[in-house]
Amino acid sequence: MQLPFSRDAFLGVFAAYNASWWPVALALWLATLLTFVFRLRERNTAHWISGLLAVQWAWSGVAYHAALFSQINPAAWLFAGLFVIQAGLLIWYGLVQRRLNFSSGRSTSQLFGYGLIAYGLLYPVIALVGDHSYPRAPTFGVPCPTVIVTAGFLMLARDSIPPLLIIVPVLWAAIGGSAAFLLDVRADVALPVAGFALAARTLSTRAALRT
Repeated sequence: MQLPFSRDAFLGVFAAYNASWWPVALALWLATLLTFVFRLRERNTAHWISGLLAVQWAWSGVAYHAALFSQINPAAWLFAGLFVIQAGLLIWYGLVQRRLNFSSGRSTSQLFGYGLIAYGLLYPVIALVGDHSYPRAPTFGVPCPTVIVTAGFLMLARDSIPPLLIIVPVLWAAIGGSAAFLLDVRADVALPVAGFALAARTLSTRAALRT
């Protein structure tokens, strides 16, 4: 598969992102960590999770795709639009309609969701393993860890997930997951796993509701 940019240019986007936006990346990481801890302690975090995820998707769409990635890949404008739409869907279903509630159970699906969130939080460290070095490495608030963390939280949902909520995450899991092989970003190997798990959980839950 021929990409419209080189690996060096791709890593240069992360360098520009980290140089300009590291305080925001750190703030998003800390907010996600606190939300994860509160969820583990079974606090009522439904609205906070929906709002935090919406902010992360909007941030990735505007600050990463539109402002930076578009400089080396024209398709980034399409990606930016999809990410902003996903942010809007999280606001609509999570904050307006309040259809996202999270269980305190410990089923296999939920434990896997916790694992994905933990992986997403560790993503910046995992990305630095190998020949990546800061600042030319993905950190936090960029698309791939955003999708992994989102998949993890959605797998904790108590009820059926609205199908529209998983379309963009699953799509990016396939697109971004290719970076693990084409661009040697090893941290992204979890993306296809996260996308598949989220799709399987959503489909199985909806099937169970029909029976």
